[in-house]
Amino acid sequence: MADTLKLHGPAGERGATQAFALWSLGFRPFYLLAAIFASLSIALWGAQAAGWLTTPYLRGPLWHAHEMIFGFTLAVMTGFLFTAVRNWTSRPTPTGASLAALALLWVAGRVLVLTPFDVAAACANVAFPLAVAVGIGKALVGSGNRHNLFFVGLLVIMAAAAAATHAAQLHIAALPAWLGLRTALDVILVVMTVLGGRVIPMFTRNGVPGALVRNNVLVDRIVPVSAVALLVCDVVSAPPVLLAIVLGIGAAAQCVRVLLWRPWQTRRVPIVWILHVGYCWIPLHLALRALSEYDLVAAPLATHALTVGAIGGLTLGMMTRTARGHTGRPLHADGWEIAAYASVTAAAMTRVLVPLALPSLYNAVIVASAVLWSAAYAIYAVRYWPVLTRPRLDGKPG
Repeated sequence: MADTLKLHGPAGERGATQAFALWSLGFRPFYLLAAIFASLSIALWGAQAAGWLTTPYLRGPLWHAHEMIFGFTLAVMTGFLFTAVRNWTSRPTPTGASLAALALLWVAGRVLVLTPFDVAAACANVAFPLAVAVGIGKALVGSGNRHNLFFVGLLVIMAAAAAATHAAQLHIAALPAWLGLRTALDVILVVMTVLGGRVIPMFTRNGVPGALVRNNVLVDRIVPVSAVALLVCDVVSAPPVLLAIVLGIGAAAQCVRVLLWRPWQTRRVPIVWILHVGYCWIPLHLALRALSEYDLVAAPLATHALTVGAIGGLTLGMMTRTARGHTGRPLHADGWEIAAYASVTAAAMTRVLVPLALPSLYNAVIVASAVLWSAAYAIYAVRYWPVLTRPRLDGKPG
């Protein structure tokens, strides 16, 4: 109740409502855009899958995947990196007009994909991650923060993956249709693995009194190395045997990492447990994908363990925590946020686990999962609209 009063109480926000702060820091517009897009895009895709749309929303599964990777997920990454890099370097990242221009470029990519202007769509979707790389690169290079420069490289790879996807569709290059998408998903896996390893133990120790969280040096080395190795294997189309070995090592190492973190200790702290739940989908994804290489499991189930499960849970958890922290609000989830966490988790379980047990329900599962996912991000968009558009409660910049 106290958190709700602090979030919406007139005494706390009377001054904040007098100004518009959407362009004050990167997380604000990109979290809001990502949430709105995630809710609407998946709702439309679910309606298309159910045959309820007379005019298709997207041209097929490849473009559905493209939009959730280069639209939704990249928007969340952008918001997080613009905010985090400013903290890491004490140097500015895009704000104001430059931030608004980047948001407009992102919107252009989403709109152009729906039009016949395929070359323009390709240009927008390749330019966006490159522009984000420049936005964080200036701060990292200027501060001498070489430790985090690899994020610039990963964004460049994302741009190349977007280019490969569009080039394949435009028949400019003889590339496999899914190469760019798989590469981008591997990059996202690397980002979640690295950032998860940094922040989840810290947030657990800070947010759960008495929590015992352990780290193992060897495990913490194997986990990111195996994620990078998977990226390389996918780019060079490694033999299934080698790919299965890399996936198996990665799954085992990720499982050990999760057990060392003892996620069950966080069950009473939703703003922390959602991060653990989201991360737990990573080893499951790797294990399912290893099985899918030998046709023991349908490949889309492995993919959606990563996208709906890991990306869905981790992005929603980080979008909640960083938005609260960077607007001067308490780091506690209220009932609406818990409902969003439960909904995105149920969406992942419905999309991945139900088809494993009841494959005959596959079409119904897609629709049910879409409804749950859309509800989760709709809750976030409505709940955080005033948070993301108004100044910090404590009067600090950002």
